[in-house]
Amino acid sequence: MTYSFMSPPNAGRFVLSNATLPVVAVEGFNAPAKEGLVRADIVIEDGLFSAVLPAGSAPQELAKSDLREGMVWPCFADVHTHLDKGHIWGRSSNPDGTFMGALQAVGADREAHWSADDVRKRMEFSLRSAYAHGTSLIRTHLDAASPQHRISFDVFSEVRQTWRDKIALQAVALFPMDDMVDEAYFADLVAVVRNAGGLIGGVTKMGPNLAWQLDTLFHAAAENGLDIDLHVDETDDPGAETLKAIAEAVLRNRFDGAVTAGHCCSLARQDDGVAERTVELVAKAGISIISLPMCNAYLQDRYPNRTPRWRGVTLFKELAAAGIPTAVASDNTRDPFYAYGDLDAVEVFREAVRILHLDHPLDTAARVITTSPADIAGRHDLSRIGAGRPADLVLFSARRWSEFLSRPQSDRVVLRRGKVIDRSLPDYRELDSVVGA
Repeated sequence: MTYSFMSPPNAGRFVLSNATLPVVAVEGFNAPAKEGLVRADIVIEDGLFSAVLPAGSAPQELAKSDLREGMVWPCFADVHTHLDKGHIWGRSSNPDGTFMGALQAVGADREAHWSADDVRKRMEFSLRSAYAHGTSLIRTHLDAASPQHRISFDVFSEVRQTWRDKIALQAVALFPMDDMVDEAYFADLVAVVRNAGGLIGGVTKMGPNLAWQLDTLFHAAAENGLDIDLHVDETDDPGAETLKAIAEAVLRNRFDGAVTAGHCCSLARQDDGVAERTVELVAKAGISIISLPMCNAYLQDRYPNRTPRWRGVTLFKELAAAGIPTAVASDNTRDPFYAYGDLDAVEVFREAVRILHLDHPLDTAARVITTSPADIAGRHDLSRIGAGRPADLVLFSARRWSEFLSRPQSDRVVLRRGKVIDRSLPDYRELDSVVGA
């Protein structure tokens, strides 16, 4: 029997036939590709990929879902988010849309409201949305000024356990690096992060203490087996060169853990020679870069009564061309740093293609929300289609890039372990008890 893409077979072994796949996310399959897309049959058995075969060649006796050339993607990886900030817009909006407005609004909201119950409810809401959209891996930064670091990491550890079979979760301690002078606080923060299996991070800024801060951070990370994920140069000031300082610190300290830098906006504002030297250092240091196109387009170059003059994003193509691991991510969701968003990786991808010009050609573009972020997060087992891997998939009616990128793909179907999940999104009214109606 043949089923439609909207209702794949409910069977132990079946075929998603006549599918269109982004070749960059498919393992062990060679076929002629057009714009990075290939036609294939996908055999699923007991919740795993059994085989990826040329279109029309799957065993005829198997139950089939004819996708009629609809796209099939692996579930997404979103590796720079802020689940602890999410959805506070209703009680703490940004008065002017600027970075400083966001910083002040979030700081006041955190002091007034971020109890364990408050953080948990908003975090759960965000995860339910991401899961319904088709995401299987999320890394979140958690505001970690004292005493919030203990509250939020305790909640995160509980939520990670609850969601372990749906979304793989990682957490980064986002703390004020000037607070490192408080040795007791910093030691406690490192212990909390280590015990939670998290990463250490922070917001870097130019200043006389930057080299000491980075050396102290890298030493603590090395001593405790922690990877590092930093917020870097989120400004339009061409004089902000902390990305260069981070690369130099990696090399100076011979740090062999993973290092990720998010934002890196000022790199695009610098003279070509200055930027090129930094890109070379980043490549040598082995740093990965995450661009946040929606949030940075929202915040950067925002001045009263003036149209923005630039897109706010980093030198994404130049970094990738240098062999540097690069990806895009959601960043903030309905909070003062970004008033919109729903942790929908399809929206992130669509906007990244437009803002970063990832098109013409689109051959490898799908990597930026699948294989590349999964690799950056050290989860090489996720966001791929290949024999023996879990059949975690997102099915689309769109057949070509133009169709995919021109609509929000609201009719998508998400499979986890080969089974269709309920894609109902949580109602915003559920948050009224914490953020107000």
